[in-house]
Amino acid sequence: MLEVLKVTFPFFALVLCGYLAVRRAMLPQTAIPGLNSFVLFFALPCLLFRFGSETPIANLLDPVAFGIYLASALVVVALTLVFTLGGRIGWNDASFGALTAAFPNSGFMGVPLLVTLLGERAAAPVIVTIVVDLIFTTSLCIALSRLGDDAAGARTGVLRALRGVLGNPMPWAILFGGLFSAMHFQLYGPLDKTIGLLANAASPVALFSIGAVLARSRMAARKRTPWRDYVPVAIIKLFLHPLLVLLMSAAAHHAGLALETPTIVALVLVAALPSASTVTLLAERYGADSGRIARIILVSTAVSFLSFSACVALLT
Repeated sequence: MLEVLKVTFPFFALVLCGYLAVRRAMLPQTAIPGLNSFVLFFALPCLLFRFGSETPIANLLDPVAFGIYLASALVVVALTLVFTLGGRIGWNDASFGALTAAFPNSGFMGVPLLVTLLGERAAAPVIVTIVVDLIFTTSLCIALSRLGDDAAGARTGVLRALRGVLGNPMPWAILFGGLFSAMHFQLYGPLDKTIGLLANAASPVALFSIGAVLARSRMAARKRTPWRDYVPVAIIKLFLHPLLVLLMSAAAHHAGLALETPTIVALVLVAALPSASTVTLLAERYGADSGRIARIILVSTAVSFLSFSACVALLT
């Protein structure tokens, strides 16, 4: 366990640095969108492209891993809605709470952390989970959030979500990386080095940005949220989600489906990551209680330093 903490500590320490930088006013809140834009539009796409282009295309198109992770996400969304919907929490807030329970921070945190822990073989399963979460889980939860309005509102929510996916550079980076892998293309040397420099910047800036976003969301919260409205969702994210992925993976392996142990480990560890910090931005955009969402993300991030490290120690 101590050896695992030695690996995970720097990653969570960078998140804490970003959090403290905003809380102590060393980093102005107006700088946070710039940090996020750098990660989202430059550094992280380059990282995903590099891993995608260097990973065999068969590993990127793993239907078993895709199906297991998608099924577990759907179960998590359904269970979270059942346990939270009603009373003070309507469809809008419950749906974005469900998204925080099913959507781990696989982009900003998962890719660099799991590749460091497991090696580059972990890149393909992580990329599969990113595709599922960006396209399917997010679109589903946004559609569900509109059910409090009407069916037309749900359709509009789905269309807006899909437009958001098309405008997100991460799926395109994965797509082009996969094409380069399938066609055995290589970038021109200087261009490859430029992408490499941006990819190397993704990990530290993304982790620092997570902390900054959490601090800003925490400071912007205008009302007190009862612990029972956010702590159970964080528990679902950190414990139930990885357990479901593990059980479904074991069932698939027992059924004779092609699923290697390293892939199972990577999928479970992705599910054990804290909630994605970008859900706060979506909640704000769609009028949900972003303060509650921020608390779920903050609790899951803080607790995951130990829970995620324990999961790594048990599986590796």
